Amino acid sequence: MSAAPEQARAFSPGSVGNVGVGFDILGHAIAGLGDSATVRKIDAPTVRITAITGTVTDLPLEAHRNTAGGALLALREALDLPFGFALEIEKGIPLGSGLGGSAASCVAALVAANALLDAPLAAEALYPFALAGEAVASGGKHGDNVGPMLLGGLVLATADRLTRISVPATWHAAVVHPHAVLETRRAREALQGAYALHQFVMQSANLAQVLLGCERGDAGLVRAGLSDVLVEPRRAPLIGGFAAVKHAALEAGAMGSSISGAGPSVFAWCETKATAERAATAMSAAFANAGFASDIVLTPIACPAAKVLP
Repeated sequence: MSAAPEQARAFSPGSVGNVGVGFDILGHAIAGLGDSATVRKIDAPTVRITAITGTVTDLPLEAHRNTAGGALLALREALDLPFGFALEIEKGIPLGSGLGGSAASCVAALVAANALLDAPLAAEALYPFALAGEAVASGGKHGDNVGPMLLGGLVLATADRLTRISVPATWHAAVVHPHAVLETRRAREALQGAYALHQFVMQSANLAQVLLGCERGDAGLVRAGLSDVLVEPRRAPLIGGFAAVKHAALEAGAMGSSISGAGPSVFAWCETKATAERAATAMSAAFANAGFASDIVLTPIACPAAKVLP
């Protein structure tokens, strides 16, 4: 058995959190956009963040105030490791985009650090540490972003379990990120207040239809269920042009469309890549009409998980 390496680099994809109907419990990874982390062993029993580069650089270097650092601190403590970690983060996801940026740094760091262990853990076993890291940024432990990053694809993430949901390989998402920032904490503040019982019943039915539709490959069920009646109505006013962007996606043939994570990015689920391309073009044009330039990500919903890089 070969000795564990002294250094490793890993990449974590971004994610679409919530997927509209699964607030804090459902998410899927997105291809082509993510964060990288390089981790090396150090003798000191601590975690040191030595550099943050890329799209965002003004993040905390103190480990306990950084999602990636917090995750590695939790890993060290739980495993009682005799060594520490030095961490470099390369950001590829814009700040406050609703694409899982804080979670991606956290998961990339964990996957890299895990490769340095004499007995690396399964991806699912990294989940508690990812939750600890995510809590540094959001103030709460929710796995709708870190879960799909760890396992890939569409994932149902409860407090202590990750479940991969089957999705047809042909299904794609169009994810459009307007050049605007919406802080997660502000987006969560918009959710305060009372909700009616019938809204919870409707949301539960919609979530059930989406999950069953994915497992069966039944686009009709997804079309019927992919409608967020709880969170979207309260967050939509925070996103300029949202109603027009969603309408454009549906007119282009999407199965459904909603806010990605806390926003302001908007996603649309489509049965084919060609439909996703049409939806993305229409969504971007709608954002432009509202005064926002935007970036487009086209991704299979069944997107690969975080991985160690060569």
